[in-house]
Amino acid sequence: MVRTILLTPDEVQHFVDVTSRCNFDIDISYNRYVVDAKSFLGVYGLDFRSPLTVSYEGYNAELEDLLKKLSKAS
Repeated sequence: MVRTILLTPDEVQHFVDVTSRCNFDIDISYNRYVVDAKSFLGVYGLDFRSPLTVSYEGYNAELEDLLKKLSKAS
């Protein structure tokens, strides 16, 4: 799955907490920078002014709810 989200610096800790509870790999990227979504420092180092892409292959209801809330309005 690939989802596009908007994330603020204040939401990073909650985002990392939720992704850390998933038993599958999750990447978050901006342009050519790809980091582990379970890494606080990696996620916090991204540019929050632009949409971020979350890539994963698995299912977790809590993660899906969070991504829905953070989804970029189309």
